[in-house]
Amino acid sequence: MKCGQGTAALVIRVGDPFCRDCFREYFMHKFRAMLGKNRVIFPGEKVLLAVSGGPASCAMVRQVQEGLSREAAKRLRFIPGLVYVEEGAVRGQSPEQRQQTLAQMETLLQATGFPYHLLHLEEALELPPSILQPGPERASVSSPSGPSYKEAVDNFIQQQRQDGDSGSSLAGHSTPGSPAGAPGSPRLPAAAQTQELLRSFEAAATATAREELLEMLRTHLIVQTARDRGYAKVMMGDSLTRVAIKLLTNLSLGRGAFLAVDTGFTDQRHGDVMVVRPMRDYTAKEIAFYNRFFSVPTVIVPPLFTKRREKLSIHRLVERFLVGLQEEFPSTISTVYRTGEKLSPEPAKASSEWQRCLLCLCGLDTYGEEELALEPTLILEEPAAGVESKAAYIPLLCYSCRLTFKELGPLDTLPPYVRAEGQRRICRAEMEQNQEASES
Repeated sequence: MKCGQGTAALVIRVGDPFCRDCFREYFMHKFRAMLGKNRVIFPGEKVLLAVSGGPASCAMVRQVQEGLSREAAKRLRFIPGLVYVEEGAVRGQSPEQRQQTLAQMETLLQATGFPYHLLHLEEALELPPSILQPGPERASVSSPSGPSYKEAVDNFIQQQRQDGDSGSSLAGHSTPGSPAGAPGSPRLPAAAQTQELLRSFEAAATATAREELLEMLRTHLIVQTARDRGYAKVMMGDSLTRVAIKLLTNLSLGRGAFLAVDTGFTDQRHGDVMVVRPMRDYTAKEIAFYNRFFSVPTVIVPPLFTKRREKLSIHRLVERFLVGLQEEFPSTISTVYRTGEKLSPEPAKASSEWQRCLLCLCGLDTYGEEELALEPTLILEEPAAGVESKAAYIPLLCYSCRLTFKELGPLDTLPPYVRAEGQRRICRAEMEQNQEASES
């Protein structure tokens, strides 16, 4: 379709055959165009790529590698790093299987030449409560008082010329980072940490709650790593297919007010660290063919493990529904995705931490106390003397997180940083109420 000369290797849509060379250019152009159109990643910024080992995130890493090796006119100008969160404990892997997965991922990350960080999901239990407090936005990037994108590009090019265009500003790319643990043999967390993590997941009443807990811990761990290491942006490998599934899933979970934040190109709820999704224009089919044609390595991990025989999570049900419908009606997923594109990218912003959800950091979409009637299970709980009441956390949560919170089990099974931040907000609210009462 593009060159009129090569032999067609695949058909993306009806009437759109591509040869391998044209498909490669098409694939790379979409990645550069997505970044160029949104202009949120400035030259010289440190960007952390979240790699799961799956097809989409590995294709994203390859796009960055290809972009950095291109000629100056088309070269990507940010400084990448990689992060991988190992989740084998909650996915039912044995210690030997976890070590094997870690070794495969370290080999994959080392081959890129980028700095990388190997993390374990257990480390999320040691996160500071400040992860639930949005950091100050970086003025140089997101504030109107900062430089424009064009000014930043011009300054970057001028600096390169002064350096003799030696690429010194990108020199950090070729130096791999040192992950925690011994080189070549990453260590697993202590057994006590793993048991504490598993206790949190086993206490969750439903598979949907476990999926939400896993996503929350993973996201918080990645964002905290970005903060600690000085990364301004985090790239997630959500494909068009994954975004469409997430859109309907979150709608089913009562997150309609936050769909634009959860599925849009940018997610600024964390303040100082922006999450971007540059792969959201690629279908799973396009990614699969790209990885196959150009030998992009991947590491497959099992789904979330459960010992119970129960219904699938809402996440898996929506995925099966959409993928099955896509087989009969090829435009299904793209239609869902394009519908989501029409959502307002700027929902109402929270002016203070009291107007932000304790778990997801989005602005609260509940008003007044009448919503407490929706949670009779929590309200009727009568804690023992000296024991925290789970119902006290409800006013700190958005509607969707209230439903999830109800299914997460006792308070002592929640991650420590969530409990600590929740207690701080509850105590501060009580102090302010007492102060207002005394003044009146």
